[in-house]
Amino acid sequence: MAPRKPEFVGGEGGSKKGQVPKLPKAVVGLLVPLILILVLAFVVFNSCFVYVQPNQFGIKIVKIGVNKGVQDEPYGPGFAFRIPFGIQEIHLLPQSIQVLELANNSSASQSSSTYVDRGAKIQTSDGFFVDVDATILYRIVDPVAVFTKLGPGTLFRDLGMLPKAESVLKETLGQLTTEEFYDSAKRVAKADLARELLNEKLADEGMTVEHVLVRYFVYSDSIQQNIEDKKLQDQLVFTNESKGRAAEQRQELMRTSEEGEYMVKVKLAEGDAYRVGKEAERDLYTRTKEAEAKLLVKTAEAQGIELKNQAMQALGAEAMVAMRMAEVLRGLDTIILPVGGETGINPLDLEGVLQLFGVPQEGGSQTSAPKPVVVIPVTKADTAQEAAK
Repeated sequence: MAPRKPEFVGGEGGSKKGQVPKLPKAVVGLLVPLILILVLAFVVFNSCFVYVQPNQFGIKIVKIGVNKGVQDEPYGPGFAFRIPFGIQEIHLLPQSIQVLELANNSSASQSSSTYVDRGAKIQTSDGFFVDVDATILYRIVDPVAVFTKLGPGTLFRDLGMLPKAESVLKETLGQLTTEEFYDSAKRVAKADLARELLNEKLADEGMTVEHVLVRYFVYSDSIQQNIEDKKLQDQLVFTNESKGRAAEQRQELMRTSEEGEYMVKVKLAEGDAYRVGKEAERDLYTRTKEAEAKLLVKTAEAQGIELKNQAMQALGAEAMVAMRMAEVLRGLDTIILPVGGETGINPLDLEGVLQLFGVPQEGGSQTSAPKPVVVIPVTKADTAQEAAK
């Protein structure tokens, strides 16, 4: 089998160096229509469909035909169909958070979504000017309202947010004094107030503000120096006031200590006086009770004597005296004999003794005086002899 000759040969029977080989005519006939079809399909697809990205809204406008005007329902992410040749249009608006930078730093435009090469020039309530770098974070919540009231593209920023943002910042931050700008709490409060006012003004235009951030502020050199000097003076005044209050507190502490010591002494004196008074009351009570006891004893003794006297004066007292006298006579070494009588006396005869001493008898009375007696000593021997007789 003879070898096949190449299709492209040179004058010398070989292929030219660098020359592209030709495709067969059949292949060329198929590729050309296919390419034309693909190009036409691409053009038709791009003309009829618009791709809405995940962070975008699609707004459809009908210029010719039924439902002419802006459509009420926005398109979400995906491909949105439109009739080409100016009959229908689809405009895209951002759905993500938008950033508006108001700053005098040109390098900020490299990283911010929207940069305005000027800070918000704020006139403070005391008449000075402050350049404020602010950042506003906002987003579109009603794309149809934004499109119908402000327009397509970036008009929502240029006509809606930017003019209102600067005016609201001047209105709210202008309520601060130059010194109050250093107070972060007051700055944040005014920034929150600016956010609320912006939301009120942008509510009808379909946008809402998430945050208003005051990042930096700059005074002029002269104002800055005046503020620093005033701050130093204020700190000196505060220091002197603190020293004065400290001295007052020390004096108050000394006064309170002295009052406390005096009150302690007073309370101790009151305690001593109370103790002395209670001791005097105790002594008085003791003496009173002792006197009352002695009085009761003396009274009882007097009553006893009185009762004895009454008993002695009552009936039978004479008999008791006689009996006592008889007991006295018991065991005597003497004998009592009558002197002038005819008969003698028997010591054991109690009635005779009572009669001898003139003691009245029961049921009778004394009729005669006692008889005189003479006492004759008698020894015990005589008594024994008498007893023997």
